[in-house]
Amino acid sequence: MADDKLRPEDLTRIEREFDPESAFRATGKHIGMVITAGLVAMSIYHFYASGFALIQELTHRGIHLSFVLGLVFLLFSWRKSLSTEVAPVAWYRFEGVALMDIVLSILGVVAAMYLPLLPSAALAQRVGNPSPGDVFMGSALLLLTLEATRRSVGITLPLIAVGFMIFALFGPWMPGALKHGGASWSGLINHLYMTNQGIYGIAIGVMAKYVFLFILFGVLATRIGLGQLFIDLAMALAGRYAGGPAKVAIFSSAFMGTISGSSIANTVTTGALTIPAMKRVGYSARFAAAVEATSSTGGQITPPILGAAAFIMVEYLELPLRDILAAALLPALLHYFGIFIMVHLEAKRLGLRGLRADELPRTAHVLRQNWMSIFPLAILVYFILSGRTPDFAAVYGIIACVVIGFLNPLNRLTLSDLIAALANGARNTIAVGAAAAAVGIVVGVVTLTGVGFRLGYVVVQTATDVGTLLSEFGPLAYFTVDQWALFVSLILIAFSCIIMGAGIPTTATYIILVAVAAPALAQLGVEPLVAHFFVFYYGVLADITPPVALAAYAAAGIAGSNPFETGNTAFRLGIAKALVPFVFVYSPSLLLMADGFTWSAFVLTLLGAMLGIASIGAAFSGYIFTMMSKPERWYVGLVGLLFVAPGLSTMAIGVVAISPVLVSQWQRSRRVARRG
Repeated sequence: MADDKLRPEDLTRIEREFDPESAFRATGKHIGMVITAGLVAMSIYHFYASGFALIQELTHRGIHLSFVLGLVFLLFSWRKSLSTEVAPVAWYRFEGVALMDIVLSILGVVAAMYLPLLPSAALAQRVGNPSPGDVFMGSALLLLTLEATRRSVGITLPLIAVGFMIFALFGPWMPGALKHGGASWSGLINHLYMTNQGIYGIAIGVMAKYVFLFILFGVLATRIGLGQLFIDLAMALAGRYAGGPAKVAIFSSAFMGTISGSSIANTVTTGALTIPAMKRVGYSARFAAAVEATSSTGGQITPPILGAAAFIMVEYLELPLRDILAAALLPALLHYFGIFIMVHLEAKRLGLRGLRADELPRTAHVLRQNWMSIFPLAILVYFILSGRTPDFAAVYGIIACVVIGFLNPLNRLTLSDLIAALANGARNTIAVGAAAAAVGIVVGVVTLTGVGFRLGYVVVQTATDVGTLLSEFGPLAYFTVDQWALFVSLILIAFSCIIMGAGIPTTATYIILVAVAAPALAQLGVEPLVAHFFVFYYGVLADITPPVALAAYAAAGIAGSNPFETGNTAFRLGIAKALVPFVFVYSPSLLLMADGFTWSAFVLTLLGAMLGIASIGAAFSGYIFTMMSKPERWYVGLVGLLFVAPGLSTMAIGVVAISPVLVSQWQRSRRVARRG
């Protein structure tokens, strides 16, 4: 694809191709109006329920799930190839939507609302002893949830959920530590359907209470010009420097990450501008796409939204949102710092220019045009930092978006624009809502069978056995068995997160893996906040890790580069995201809110992490002040690991070890400059 001929429809096609959550089917006029009305009603309901109504928890979750299931069968076709075009109208179709899908949509609404509409007294008596009607409705909801998830997210998550259900039913036949008493079908349905431990559990509750509102806020904030303000500001601030468009990609993606939690949406939104600009100044298509993809995945780890993970952590850890966001701040900045170092060194190595003055927007002009759009984000952040609940902050952020939209003459919001934004906000939550319900099945099996602790025991035992072998091997005996056990456990969990994240959304990966990883890490003395962030970071890393690096593949579609090579380059650029979790496990002070925080440990850890990331970035780039030889690159990379390791002594050793290379590089660069 020629980057200078990208049209909005091209970007939409790329997003749909690489993001299954956006592969909506085309429909005719009348069914489209019905879908739009349902989406707008969903947005209005969630805004009203969170801001002004008092609705029982189960009822609220049921209404949310009924919207999700009712709409997913209308928005997503049973086969992906039918999702982006209207199929021929036949007796079994209505404007491109199969009559069976309409029936499934209605059944989804009925099944989701059956339990919440039961009288409280009747429900209390039937929990633990479901009636045949309860088992039937629960079974129907289970099957509809799995099919809705398959259509909107892909086959991987439903298969995982089915695998966990089989594990629950056939417990007595499981091997070793995984063996358990098993459950009957009615017992399984009772736990997954009749209690708040399954489909109606924390995952769907967080989506209904928090995530929906923040996604809607992001859509409205982008519509009133905040997204464009971020892109223009990044261009004005960083565009003039060496390799400027790549640095613009970093800053604009970091800014956009404050209002967007989607890696692929971020890639398409900012990449349409930054990728062609990077190619114009001399970056290869592969490198340009990788920079944008890696920067955009940072949106999921950037406060205040963090995808949806921040709100899940609020529920699991029972911590205020501001504490979660404070803990996330420095690791996110280190991610962008790592990309910036490699982008800068690549620009210096290639001798790339920045953008000319006539190619750059003026900061004063940008602020004068869009300054009003910053107020909703400021209001949102203010309420979060003041200790208000996330839903309270989001409601008033949404109100601010609407008010500013109607007042701002440049990006004025009309009634039709508002309706479109409400529909788009709800549409963007449908797939993640279905995934949350499917994750509830997995989490329900975990709580029913205790498999989390069983798998945690297996992980720790395996890591301990490996640690015992390593501690008996020559110089490796310097570390104790417990130290090796922790390190090996982290490696195993990291790979599990990347593998799981390759097929399912980040939030779903995080919820599933934390159910297994948290018990394992707790046995090894890792505190819950640190364990949650470790799992979350490696789940996000899957978006730029081949062979299923969806954000990188979307960027490659814009740049016209080889997708797999782009994914490999993106992983290299995102190496900081792979290192930082190990840093805060061994030195939790980096998270600010972790137990035992001290300023001295924080400063030492942050400085060491920055030196280590910079050294490893230089090793990958092959350039500091001038080109490095291959032995120098290996040497600098290994020294970088010393910086990342916690402790003043390792940092001092690293400084001494890398100094000769820096001196040699500087002298060689001066000689080259004199000859030039």
